[in-house]
Amino acid sequence: MHPVWQELEAAGPQVGIVIATDGDRDIIAGACDELLERAITFEVRVLSAHANPREVAEYASTAALRGVRVIIAAAGGSAALPGVIASYTELPVIGVPIERGSLGGMDALLSVVQMPEGVPVAGMAVNGAKNAAIYAAKILAQGQLPPTADL
Repeated sequence: MHPVWQELEAAGPQVGIVIATDGDRDIIAGACDELLERAITFEVRVLSAHANPREVAEYASTAALRGVRVIIAAAGGSAALPGVIASYTELPVIGVPIERGSLGGMDALLSVVQMPEGVPVAGMAVNGAKNAAIYAAKILAQGQLPPTADL
């Protein structure tokens, strides 16, 4: 069997979480906790849009093959990561701007919400990782029927 088809059959994580640096793990912990509470599978990767754009492109372009259905991308400063990921995938991307430096995260917030036409990213509040996970859960719930009560 061709390796691509094997990957399609693999039961991968439903949510991909990508952070720009290891230092962002504390911020993204709220998303991880929320996804764990909801029994939603996820993976966390550290990838920099500036330091290794090829790895970011590879991750984003192959995520759906691994079963990922939503990507949460968190970054501070210029916060290019969510937009770069969105440009390489058809999956929904949720951007979490992270507070760094003297601007209180406003630079990252504006970077996340001011994507060019054709590169949509859902923007959360600065350090809004938990809301990103809740929003990912709502995206995953689309098309699923709610449980029915026995009558």
